[in-house]
Amino acid sequence: MKKIFFVPAAVIFSTQLWAQSANTDTTKNLISALDPVVVTATKFPLKTSQTGKVILVINKEALQRNGGKDLSQILSEQAGITIAGAGSNPGKEKIVYLRGAAADKTLICIDGVPIYDPSGIGGNFDLRNISVDNIERIEILKGAQSTLYGSDAVAGVINIITRSNSAKKMEGNSELSYGSWQTFSANAGIKGKVDKIAYTALYSFHTTNGINEAVNNNPAYTPDKDGLTQNNLFLNLAFKPIEKFSVQPFLRYSSIKGAIDQGAFTDELDYTYTQKSWQSGINSQYTLKKSKIYFNYNYNNIDRIYIDDSIKSRNGFDIYAKGTYKGNEHFVEAYTISDLSKILKLTAGLDFRSTQSDQEYLSISAYGPYSSKYSNDSLRQNQASVYAALNVETINGFSFEAGGRINFHSAYGNKAVFSLNPSYLINKKVKIFFNLASAYRTPSLYQLYSEYGNKKLKPEAGITSEAGVQYFPDTKWMARATYFNRDINNVIFFFTNPVTYASQYINQDKQKDHGLELELNFIPSSKLSIKGFYTYVAGKITTKKGSTDTTYNNLLRRPKNSYGLNLGWQANNKLYFNTHLSVAGERKDSYYDNTTFSVVNTTLKSYALLDLYVEYSVYKNKLKIFSGIRNALNTQYTEISGFNTQPFNATFGLRYKF
Repeated sequence: MKKIFFVPAAVIFSTQLWAQSANTDTTKNLISALDPVVVTATKFPLKTSQTGKVILVINKEALQRNGGKDLSQILSEQAGITIAGAGSNPGKEKIVYLRGAAADKTLICIDGVPIYDPSGIGGNFDLRNISVDNIERIEILKGAQSTLYGSDAVAGVINIITRSNSAKKMEGNSELSYGSWQTFSANAGIKGKVDKIAYTALYSFHTTNGINEAVNNNPAYTPDKDGLTQNNLFLNLAFKPIEKFSVQPFLRYSSIKGAIDQGAFTDELDYTYTQKSWQSGINSQYTLKKSKIYFNYNYNNIDRIYIDDSIKSRNGFDIYAKGTYKGNEHFVEAYTISDLSKILKLTAGLDFRSTQSDQEYLSISAYGPYSSKYSNDSLRQNQASVYAALNVETINGFSFEAGGRINFHSAYGNKAVFSLNPSYLINKKVKIFFNLASAYRTPSLYQLYSEYGNKKLKPEAGITSEAGVQYFPDTKWMARATYFNRDINNVIFFFTNPVTYASQYINQDKQKDHGLELELNFIPSSKLSIKGFYTYVAGKITTKKGSTDTTYNNLLRRPKNSYGLNLGWQANNKLYFNTHLSVAGERKDSYYDNTTFSVVNTTLKSYALLDLYVEYSVYKNKLKIFSGIRNALNTQYTEISGFNTQPFNATFGLRYKF
């Protein structure tokens, strides 16, 4: 099977960038590829050349040409993003590190609305709950963004924009693929417009046997594969009763069933989990003279169950264990975008967020049963915010944004943040930018109210400065260099008393990170595109122990140096080739040893991964046959100590549009 997939793709040049099709206007697509229109930076559409904020865009075409990759694998190929677990077993959790920051410092939004996990320890949304098939494009906004987006936007925002509606009466698409480990995926969708109502309906199914998640150090057991089955549904309506008013109700649903292992170097044959997540709500827009008024409501519900019954194997502490974690959240937002003059635009709004959770855990061991239960009458919090930002764009190329937000929290009180984003565009070719912004992260329900909770926790408070230059002399080039520095105070720390062994979340540490990002996009012709990047990130944490401060490097699993190279070639109007090369430098890591009952520090070696993709269009470009190969050189590498990574694997499929 390996040879069958490898031979047709062995000579591929590729990218996840734009590639010219036979019937597309060349100049228009070149410009949109290097200077795309985005909405995440300011909440209203503008080109990247018009904002000083650092933003990346993964468009629809690039998402389709992912060769069977999931969302975490696609994101991990972008400058400044490391995702621990992206190359591990498909069902393993995916930990997002944006510019080296901890996972809970990156805010995930769907269609501009913040999405949290009410029952999680850190509160960050699980990327496994959304399928690539439901995504139109992704905008990655780097740097502190709490002014417009509130809590958790300390390192940046990943805004996942779902499939858009169609102006046609009806159109649709479908896709089937099969690959390594008996992986099968299928999706189908229709969208269209009838009178004043537009609609979109998408369904996707994915199942795989997967790989053995943990490295097995127990010779008594034969390693098993930890499989995964997932269903996703997306429904969206758009109703425009009058020209100035539109309303869009939506529903997103995800169901995941899978097997996992006990921990680092600890295989488990009967540890399973189920996870159901759904969001529903409504987005509306009203145009009033020179202003647009937006109203968003989102309800988020998640239900997770973990069971280890230790029938087939017992590699953990418990004979039986079951954990149930439920949570729900209401988010309401209203804001307006007003043209005050030809050069001034005001964004102002308010939002409210109510979160609650139910959590229950039961374990039975040789020492007897243990149980804990926390209901939503104690695991709940509310917060409200008021924010505003003023955008100035002059005719001589100078742009400036200044904004602020005040957050009111039911547990910790009030928190204010600000942002200043000046930039200057010289001759429409060189953009110089500087950003200074503060951000915050509110403690999660678990950190405030669980058995380890601390109601006196303060929000984590950060400030980020960025400076850089972007160069795009024509429609063929775009180069950007960015330096950033990020300081975070009141870092939430899990502290265990060495005498009493009592544990609790406390505010203790100070985090200081800095880094450099170099990016290059080059489109020498309508058939060839090149994208490359280099990133450097380093960080230190200062921990106070008594009267002594201890400082050490703490960016575990995050390389100081990483590289990426994409090449794409549209050989003719039917054949497209695509490749991606990524290099991750040496990283530090640590894991808990179940044998010695101690933490082991280790160093993970650097590695390089090569991915290949080929696509052939037939039947007037409506049917596309594709093949994707991940880890084409079968590189042996480690992302997380004690856990396996995916060897050579391949996918073959068909994509049809009607």
